[in-house]
Order: sequence, then structure tokens, then C-alpha cells
Amino acid sequence: MFRTQHIQIKTDAQIDKMRAAGLVVGQTLEKLRAAVAPGVSTADLDAIAEESIRSAGAIPSFKGYHGFPASICASVNDQVVHGIPAGAQVLRDGDLISIDCGAILDGWHGDAAITVGVGPSVDPKYVEMAKVCEDAMWAGFAAARIDGRLSDISHAVERVVRAGGDYGIVTGYGGHGIGTEMHQDPHVLNYGRPGRGPKLVRGMALAVEPMITMGAPDTDELEDGWTVVTRDGSWASHTEHTFVLTDDGPWVLTAVDGGRSRLGDAVTSREPVSPDTRDW
Repeated sequence: MFRTQHIQIKTDAQIDKMRAAGLVVGQTLEKLRAAVAPGVSTADLDAIAEESIRSAGAIPSFKGYHGFPASICASVNDQVVHGIPAGAQVLRDGDLISIDCGAILDGWHGDAAITVGVGPSVDPKYVEMAKVCEDAMWAGFAAARIDGRLSDISHAVERVVRAGGDYGIVTGYGGHGIGTEMHQDPHVLNYGRPGRGPKLVRGMALAVEPMITMGAPDTDELEDGWTVVTRDGSWASHTEHTFVLTDDGPWVLTAVDGGRSRLGDAVTSREPVSPDTRDW
């Protein structure tokens, strides 16, 4: 399977362009995190995202992608991924929402997702699930080393999820390569034995995105052709960032701080990009 994959390796100049796109995504998700509240609809969040992306001179990656009608995916409670924003879907105190966002800037993509609790009454077990999901993603980045193997990332993600509790790891979906297209080779599983798959090399850009549930990992796609829900109705969490592997370590392109707050000295020091692409 891996031998037939075409993996796009980025130059330094291309990585800088991806960082600029990643910052659009990261800053947009910060706005969306702040906007999540009881009484806000998922369509309201979609409008905030589109305005943020376009005001930065970028294009929403998702809108029109294979016919997807919105700028974000907004997946609430038992919706795992690819939820379509709607005015009728109003967030309630205690809900859990994952927001997936992508942007294209100068032909290059950024892609990231967050899971956010709505209001002060979110059950602590869901808060913990979201934390485990996020921690697993960061463990995946920390496991990425030049001359390592792709499944080193997958194994690190799984290890943290398994240690965190009795969660289901969704198997039908995962991370991916990213660059001049949103989805590229290779597919990045969220489970597996280490030391397998393509070699990790300088300039490889990947989106790592664990998806876990409070119950079984089985999912179904709704009749809208997009929304993926848990088959058993259990709630889910989804977290994602785009990173690139450099000589100095992983650079998390969609994290506003490049990943330094979570990876510390392991993250590359290749900041800043040019000032006109950092702040909007």
C-alpha cells in the first residue's frame, strides 16, 4: 500500500507559505472557540469562520469541496466529523462541539480542528475525553522524527488514548498528507504498531487528527452524505493540527505559537514568517 503513495515534500519556501495558511486557520479557530456559547447556532459559527478566513485574503478549503456547503464542519455531541452547520442547530449548555476548519492561501492549505465544551455544565467525563484526544494528537507530533516511520505517529496517538480511558478509536477516518491539496498521501492512522510505513523525512507535512468516542468506534454516515455519527449514540471528540517535519523538529503550522507551548524545545525555532502574514 505504502509503495504506491505519492508524498509531496515541501521546500523551505513552500513551508513558509503553508505556515501563513496555517496561521489563518489557527487564528480563525481561536475566534470560534471564543464564540462557542449556549444559544449560538452552528451557522453563526460558520459565518464567523468565513469572514475571518476571507478577511485574511484566504479561501475556505471546505466550501464547495465535493459539494460541501459550508466553511467549517461543526459536529455536535454524537456527531464525530463532517457535521454541516445549520441555523436550526443551536448549541445548548452542556453540549460538546468539534469544529474543523481549513483555509487556502496562495495555493497552500492549512487544516485543524478543536473540540469545545458549551457553557459551564459540560459533564467532566466529556471534558476529559476531549483532553485525552488533544493530548494524543500532541503525542503524535512528539513522536515524529526524521528517519522515523509514519506509524510511529499512529502508535503514539493510540498509546495515549488507551492510557487515558476506555475510549473507542474511530477506524474509518484519520489524518492525511496536506499541501497544494487538502487531502494528500499518506493516510495517517490513529492506531498501529510503530516502525511501519513511509519514512518520515524533512519537508513532509501531515495533518494528525484523532477521533475518539465514549463508546464503540463504529460510525454511520447520515443521509446528508456528510455527517458521521457514532452508531451507539455515544459522544465523540475530534482534534487536529497540521505540522511539517524540519531539521529542528516538528513545526505545528496551524498552532499560533507553532506548537511551542506543548512541545517545548522539541519544536522547531523557524519563526517568524514575514510580518504581513502573521497578524490580521
